[in-house]
Amino acid sequence: MPKTPTTASRDKVRATVPKLIDLTEKVVYGDIWERKELSKRDRSLITCAVLVATYRPEQLKGHLQRALFNGVTQQELAEMITHVAFYGGWPCAMTAANIAREVFEAEAT
Repeated sequence: MPKTPTTASRDKVRATVPKLIDLTEKVVYGDIWERKELSKRDRSLITCAVLVATYRPEQLKGHLQRALFNGVTQQELAEMITHVAFYGGWPCAMTAANIAREVFEAEAT
């Protein structure tokens, strides 16, 4: 069973950038992620693809965890990373593959 996504990364910087965290929680997760036009599963897959393609490894780990929680499978995430390699770049995909491996291993424990 995938682990529930946490707010740990947000909590680390909450005191430093309180307004940014407020917008993240109210607008990004409170509004955008709740819109019915796309499922959370689809939003997770799209978000992970964008994070891979734009080389955002710090954000990718948490979103891979969220994607698993939202019903995206490890196989689908692996295939997305492979697909993005051809459009976003090989180095981005290889970094993402290593992050995914770490997330998948942590999920298995």
